[in-house]
Amino acid sequence: MLDVEEIVDYDLETGPEAIVLGFVDALESAYARIGDHPGIGSLRYSYELELPGLRAWMLKGYPYLIFYVERDGHVDVWRILRASRDIPQLVREPAEPS
Repeated sequence: MLDVEEIVDYDLETGPEAIVLGFVDALESAYARIGDHPGIGSLRYSYELELPGLRAWMLKGYPYLIFYVERDGHVDVWRILRASRDIPQLVREPAEPS
């Protein structure tokens, strides 16, 4: 996923590798939790953006939100964005290669 690649690349350039490894661990834990309990994410942006079923889950220990939609038998992760960014604008736009 491009969002993850961009986050990892940026963190590798600006900080120690341990931050990147911690981010990846937190992301894997969040994916597992969302996969087991897809209804746990907030529907705030679903209502705000009029995107039925869009949920957001804050990544533990990092300032990122995981945006996803529950489907039959799986979860589609749409974006992973820094919580301080313009979320409505970025969720509406697909991730683009840098």
